[in-house]
Formats: sequence, structure tokens, C-alpha cells
Amino acid sequence: MEETKNRHGRRRSIIRDSCLNTSAYGLSRVARSSSMLGRFFWLISFLGFTAVMIYFIVRAILAYFQYPTKIDVTYVNKWPPYFPAFSFCNLSPLRSDRIIDPLLNYSNAFNWTNRNGTPTISEFNASSILDFSIDQLNRNKSVESFMFSLSSMLHSCVYNNQPCSTSDFILFTSASFGLCYTFNAKMKNSSTDNIRLIRQNGGEGTLSLGIYVHSHQYVPQLTDSIGLIALIHDNTQLPLIESAGIELAPGQKHRLSYKEKKIMLLPAPYSDCADNMSIAMKTTMANYNGADYGYSDIVCYELCQQNYIFEKCGCVNPNEWNARSVVITGTNNVIYAPLCKTNNICYIEAIDTFTTSSSLTDKYCANCKTQCSLTDYSIQISSSATPMESQMNNIKMFVESSTVPLPSNWSNTWREQISESYLRVDVVCQTTIVETNIQTATLGPVDLLSNIGGQTGLWIGVSFLSLMELIEILYRLIQYHFHSNQVDSTENQEKNATSTESM
Repeated sequence: MEETKNRHGRRRSIIRDSCLNTSAYGLSRVARSSSMLGRFFWLISFLGFTAVMIYFIVRAILAYFQYPTKIDVTYVNKWPPYFPAFSFCNLSPLRSDRIIDPLLNYSNAFNWTNRNGTPTISEFNASSILDFSIDQLNRNKSVESFMFSLSSMLHSCVYNNQPCSTSDFILFTSASFGLCYTFNAKMKNSSTDNIRLIRQNGGEGTLSLGIYVHSHQYVPQLTDSIGLIALIHDNTQLPLIESAGIELAPGQKHRLSYKEKKIMLLPAPYSDCADNMSIAMKTTMANYNGADYGYSDIVCYELCQQNYIFEKCGCVNPNEWNARSVVITGTNNVIYAPLCKTNNICYIEAIDTFTTSSSLTDKYCANCKTQCSLTDYSIQISSSATPMESQMNNIKMFVESSTVPLPSNWSNTWREQISESYLRVDVVCQTTIVETNIQTATLGPVDLLSNIGGQTGLWIGVSFLSLMELIEILYRLIQYHFHSNQVDSTENQEKNATSTESM
């Protein structure tokens, strides 16, 4: 019994000795107090401040796991200074001279037109023309021959005082604008060497294009204006020209002066952003003729909408020609879905249901996140009259040599025709200084550790050295415990041996 008391006393002695020498001031005051009242006062103070400290530490930890962020705005001189991509389309998606005969043949089965006299494009409404295009696409037939080719429109092309040509553009198709063309897109299986630099050839980063839109061949049911729609975009970003394009009128020289702005978001858990493309999106991007375009949240939403419409109707949105890649539910199989007709009741009801239902959007578009990196361009637009009289004959020769038939009254009205169809576009770098908006973490691991250290030091005076002292106390107690057990075991063996000998 006396031995047991001695052992407990030894443990208390280890604890008391450690408390007397600890750097945690409150514990040392508890150990040094000569009266019970003083010891009780310091013990209550220590426990109370410890509770307050724990409260603030828990708040600091919870604040860290909310992953707060801020946006740091910096201005840097971009190097190397790459020239952006530039895309444009004719505002008329189809050529009336190319579409009239195939459209007439297609309409015969439906008795759409009055066959008295020579049919004209005005006899058809917009939906019937679009349905003809959809029928061609659903039968895997190209509709490019019904559209304006680049060679028929591109009168001149100069980049940094060096000539460029149709081979410097890649094409893509838009349901709204027909064939569109992109200059300076980053291509797959290539480095950035194929992207032009702003200072290339000693220039200042200026692309000059002369475009003839052939307004006399417009299909009036499909457009109500004449000119181009154009977009300046990043070399690796999809040209969303239908939603972000700028319309440019003929008879003018348009100067598009741009400044670059970058937005960079942190990955999870700090933001809900993504850069990984699904199988369907990769298939969709293949429609852009070798361009190395990255993830697009807008395309992601278009594709998940197409998935829903396809499940309900067996066809997809007729206005999204390039977003026809549908993943079969429960598999990784991608099919090229047919386009719905414009008056398809099932399609109309399905798209209305999907766009007004947040639950369907959450279900089908769960993987559609904001892009982690986005490049935007702010543009200043100015214009002046063109062409000058000295340019007229050269433009006249270009138009007469193109594959597009001339107006019947060309010989008498060619000057007016040129003014109604010709325009110039100059894309100019305003500055190489880029505004960069970078999302950064407000609280990082170091901030959390510092916050915890500040709270422990403020309320109970504990530091990392105090933690080492606690480890030392535990070590000494454990060491003493095993030492005592070893001594007991040795004494028991000796007693057993003695009792055996006495027997």
C-alpha cells in the first residue's frame, strides 16, 4: 500500500515539476501557488481562457474550410505578345443563287411553291429554307456549297505589312451565319509556333482585311441586314460568334482596337471551375477543323441540353449544328444525333421545359462548371468611309473574277454595288499590357497556423515549445510507468523463487 502511494506521488511530482518549469504561464502559477485559494483562482483562469481560446480556434478553422478568396488585379506586359484569333462570318448564311434549285427540288414533294412562272427565293419562308438545310445535314450531305466561300469574299489580307491568304484561315459552320472563318487559331499537334506574334515582321500587330459580302445574293428571309459579324477571341477559345460577335456594316473601314484581359480562377475547393472536356465536347470540338480549343462552359450547357432533347424527341436543337454529339445514357458511347425540324412540337416543348426547370439543369448539367481560365478582349470601334475612288477598279476586277454571279444591272450600277457590299476591317493591338484578374486564397494553411498560434499565445501563452514540454511530460510518465512495471515484475519473480526454495 505504501509502495502504491509512493508511485502516485512520483507521478504527481513529475507533473508538478513540469508545471513549475513550463513556459505556459497559467500552469506554472497553478503549481507555484502556496494556498488553495490562489491555486483555485489560477486554475479557473487557465480553464476559462482555454475555453475562449478553443472558441476562437474553432472559428478560425471553420473560416479556413469555407475557402474564402479575393481577386488580385495586376497589369503585366505580355511576353511573348501573341496576336489573338479573329473570326468573321457573312451575315447571310446562304447564297440565293446556290440554294434556289436544290430548294425547289426539295419543295416539290411538299407543294410549297406556286409553279406558275419561274420560282424565286422569295416564294419560300425562313423555316422551309432552314428545314431544307437540316434535311441535308441529317442525310450527311454538306451544305457548304450553298454558302459564301472565303475566296469569293476575301479581297485583301495583310498582317503586319505582309500578305496573307485564304490558307491562313480555318473554317467552321454556324446555323445562323453559314460558313465562318478564323485567323490565327492555335492548331492541334503543334506548338505555339503557328500563332502569330504581335511584333512579327517588325510590325505593331495589325490585321487588315478587305471583304466583299455580295449583298445581292442574300437570302432576305434569313437576315435583315448587310455586312459581317466578327469576333476577337483567344487563340485557344471557341469563337462564340452568335452571342458575342460585332456587326460591321459595308461602305466603311472599321478599326477594332483591342486590349486583353485575363481571368484566372483557383481550382476546387476554392471555386467551382473546371477545364476538363467530356467525350461529347471533344467530339464537338472536332468540327472546328483542327483548332486546339479548350473547355467551354457554354458548349457544355448546350450539349447537356441536347442530351435531354434527344432523350425526349430522338433529335436535337436545329439551331446547334456543331453541338450534335450526344452521349448515350449509362454509357460512354457518343452518337451524332439528327437535327429536329424547326416546327417539331416535341423539340419546342422539350427545350421550353428544360430551360425553365432548374432541377433538370442540375441533373443533366451537373458537370458544367465555370472555366478556370478565360481571356476577354475589350474593344474600341471606330470607322471611316471606304472605298476610295482609287480602289474602285481593283475591287471591281475582284468581284467580276469571283465565282458569285454578278447582279443583272452590274454594268450600270457597279459603283453602288461595291459601296453596298465592300468593307475593310483593321484589327489593331492597342497595348501589350494585360489586365490579369487572379483569384487567390484569403486564408492559406500558413494563415490558419498563424491564427491558431496567435490565439494560443494570446489566451494561455502556449507556443510550440509548450507543446514539446507536454510531449516531454507524457514521455516521462510513460517511461516511469514501464519502469515501475519492470521493477514489479522483477520483485515478483524474486518472491516466487524464494518461496519455491523454502518449500
